[in-house]
Amino acid sequence: MPPPVAPEQLSGVTLRVGDQKGASQSLLRSAGLDDFPYEVEWATFTSGPPLLEALSADAIDIGGTGNTPPLFAAAAGADIKIVAASQGNVESDALVVLPNSPLQSREQLRGRKIAVSKGSSAHGQILQTLAAVGLTPDDVELVFLQPADALGAFKQGAVDAWAIWDPYFAQIQLESGARPIADGRGGGANGYSFQVAGTAALADAKRNSAIADYLTRLARANRFADTNREKRAQAWSQDTGLRIEVTRKATDLGPDVPVALDEKVIRSEQELADAFVAAKEIPRRFGFAEFVDNRFATQLATA
Repeated sequence: MPPPVAPEQLSGVTLRVGDQKGASQSLLRSAGLDDFPYEVEWATFTSGPPLLEALSADAIDIGGTGNTPPLFAAAAGADIKIVAASQGNVESDALVVLPNSPLQSREQLRGRKIAVSKGSSAHGQILQTLAAVGLTPDDVELVFLQPADALGAFKQGAVDAWAIWDPYFAQIQLESGARPIADGRGGGANGYSFQVAGTAALADAKRNSAIADYLTRLARANRFADTNREKRAQAWSQDTGLRIEVTRKATDLGPDVPVALDEKVIRSEQELADAFVAAKEIPRRFGFAEFVDNRFATQLATA
């Protein structure tokens, strides 16, 4: 690990951060923690998989994703490290149907078309939802679409159900009356999300120190959001153009709370990775722990 660099020496550094719709950038701004002593170059992605593709290509230095994208990246041998973890409310990961759908429960999914973003946290959630009722991906038709395309397909009835997360979950409920027939509570979802960094950035002393500062700010911002939900909802709405009713509904389920990258997290993620291997969605087994880097653990424990 490179030696630490003082904040006043980071003024010439640019940290390239991958973000998702209304996530880290909005969170930091709402908490007043976006006064970085270095330059931040934000890149916004529709979901975790394309974000990690950019990270693997060294187009960004760090980014946040749900629990599943790092598994696909790790299985592909990407030069990445998981450097921080948080845990959210698993109710925000849901499988929804239109209000007039005949589907009433997950037990009725056999033979149905389900829209999901491949390699996303929703992909992991649908795998676990199916397994909970004795089904596999072979028993349904998974239609791999990014959220914007899935939204259109779902509204038009081109798919029977949509596996999605907030704020899209809140949005589709309020705009189309969609109703959940399953969420993370019934499928063993762990609710984890991660900050994932490129190994090249971690090897660079200045970018490594910028990452340490960024992660500390993000942890504090998450704690702020938990006790200032209206401020979080307002910033989320302003930064994304989503109606305030949508962001309030999503915020009501609570923010992600920072947690240690400990054995519990590693074990849970390994089980999820193994489930993807068993379902032939990931080609080979790998050790999740090999992609965990706890260099910032002490600092984040007191953030």
